[in-house]
Amino acid sequence: MPRPRPVDRFLNSKGRSGRHVATGLAVTAGVGLVASALVALTADPRETSPEHDGRPIVQKPRTGYSILLPALMSAATLAGLRVWNAPSGPDRNSALRLWSVSQAVSAFWMASRPRSMAGQMIAAMMSAGMAAAFAHQARKIDPRAGFMASPMGSAVRWGNMIGDKLHGRDQTRNVTVH
Repeated sequence: MPRPRPVDRFLNSKGRSGRHVATGLAVTAGVGLVASALVALTADPRETSPEHDGRPIVQKPRTGYSILLPALMSAATLAGLRVWNAPSGPDRNSALRLWSVSQAVSAFWMASRPRSMAGQMIAAMMSAGMAAAFAHQARKIDPRAGFMASPMGSAVRWGNMIGDKLHGRDQTRNVTVH
């Protein structure tokens, strides 16, 4: 039974066998599950202060970006699936390698949770750089995949602004000229 046209358009799977599409779904979902498992195994939700009673705690997201991160990762996963379904060739292989490395870098930084400002800056720059490299390469193969994978600076800005409003933080003290 042929796939419906909207599904083919969404997955960029026209002309691909059901087996190929299912393998792509398994690979992209598998990478997401491995990344989630890595984060779950390495993250320690315990408070480190001496007066804490030792029970696990749940932390609220600290910024709007932490709310947007899962959506951005999901969009990158869908973009990876669209690239997987693109016709074979060196550009596709390059994009898939960049997607794999991008996912690994993001998973590493989510699992390691850098606490210092320098560590957080390095994590952000590496993750954004890898995502941008993948988006650039994916755009050569499938413009829609490139768009889905593009780091969304304005979305992060809006998320942080909403987070500041929700947490009652004063934005005027952090205004910069650039």
